Amino acid sequence: MENYRASTKSAAERFLLLLKTRGPQPARVLAKELGMTSEGARLQLLRLQEEGLVQSTSTAKGVGRPTVLYELTEAGTARFPNTHAELTVQLLQGIQQVLGPAAMEAIITDRERLTTQRYAQALQDAPTVEERLTRLAQIRSAEGYMAEWQPSEVGYLFVENHCPICAAAQTCQQFCRSELSTFSQVLGEDVQVERVSHILAGARRCAYEIKRTDGV
Repeated sequence: MENYRASTKSAAERFLLLLKTRGPQPARVLAKELGMTSEGARLQLLRLQEEGLVQSTSTAKGVGRPTVLYELTEAGTARFPNTHAELTVQLLQGIQQVLGPAAMEAIITDRERLTTQRYAQALQDAPTVEERLTRLAQIRSAEGYMAEWQPSEVGYLFVENHCPICAAAQTCQQFCRSELSTFSQVLGEDVQVERVSHILAGARRCAYEIKRTDGV
């Protein structure tokens, strides 16, 4: 279930967006998603490879021809920038060096308080977990996280395909701890939230497992 708007500016951007949100994909799947022929998709992917934005790998599963999967390169991933990354990192480093860890912790705590209040207000009249997840995905997508959710075997999976503050989070990982705490607070007492995939740990995306605790 997608909860963000895909860009339609160009074929190249649509390919990059799909690879960003879906991970490695074969040309035929990308072609189907974009309503074009497999040959047309391969030509577009070849152009993106020549530009250094996409790379391909072959995987063999059982008998038959190997499947060619396409994925973003580091340059391709960089097309989804971190907001004001360099300036943010410099400011965070300055706070830590000049004011010390306690000041940084106070800033993160206050940011968490304000963010939690804002999200809680937006979700306050959403009666079901599904509606709360939908609204949270909309808010986070507007902030650049490319968020979506889907049902899972244990409840729900909330996914963020991009992290616009990744550089800041690498400098100060309290941001990630704070966001997990915020999600736990605003999604309600009838769910338990656990991060199961983390960009900073090398994953393609951040993902959160949402388990119901009310027995429904």
